[in-house]
Amino acid sequence: MTSLFAHEQGTGPTIVLLHGFGGSHGMWTEIGSQLADAAEIIAYDLPGHGASLEVEGARSPKRMAEAVLADLVERNADQVHLVGHSMGGAVATLIALSAPERIASLTLLAPGGYGEEIDAALLRRFAKAAQDDEIRACLAAMSGPGHLVSERAVADDMAMRARSGQMEKLAEIVMAITRGGRQGVIPAELVASLAMPVAVVWGVLDTVLPVSQSDKLPAHFDLHLVPVAGHMLIDETPGLIIELLRGILRNQANEPISTPDFP
Repeated sequence: MTSLFAHEQGTGPTIVLLHGFGGSHGMWTEIGSQLADAAEIIAYDLPGHGASLEVEGARSPKRMAEAVLADLVERNADQVHLVGHSMGGAVATLIALSAPERIASLTLLAPGGYGEEIDAALLRRFAKAAQDDEIRACLAAMSGPGHLVSERAVADDMAMRARSGQMEKLAEIVMAITRGGRQGVIPAELVASLAMPVAVVWGVLDTVLPVSQSDKLPAHFDLHLVPVAGHMLIDETPGLIIELLRGILRNQANEPISTPDFP
């Protein structure tokens, strides 16, 4: 069986990064490089994406979570700081529910699985985008108004889609996660059972997964709303994410922490 791909760098406590639909480990390049002085960074290509294209489990976040967890167990990775964006947020949540003893903290960036509403049409358009101008237009539509999509983000998506069979796999995945124009929802009672520190960042202008889905988050979740951002938080607000994760690491080390200033 093909092994799950992960890009690794840095030393220290482990931060695990999970991208969203249609992305890859390359989305985390800036964030990972900035945190590598303080942590070991493991940025995965989720099943069905990039170098993990042939890994089993690409058709559902649950199966993706099983694949990532199996890899973490094989690595003997314990007390990891788990970070997930969009679909990767759903995957991260499912991992935390399956193996809470392995998770030191959970950070969710506009996570999937927290409400039925999803812009299925835009995601299906994104799945079909094969040229740089098409990818750029989709990423811009997912971002807040006026955000200039980075050339790195476009180049990462182009490189991933160049793999033989990638476009077909994206088409399969997007139909599975937007069946009937809705997404699956993780039961609220399970989410409420998560006892590790959980931080959630959501762009107020998110049109892919509306920010209203954050209204019913458990009271013990640390919610950060970003008024100027849309859905693509990794590209739109990398500095805020970096500072939040640095604060989480300092908190684990029992050092004074400063809360990042989310505009």
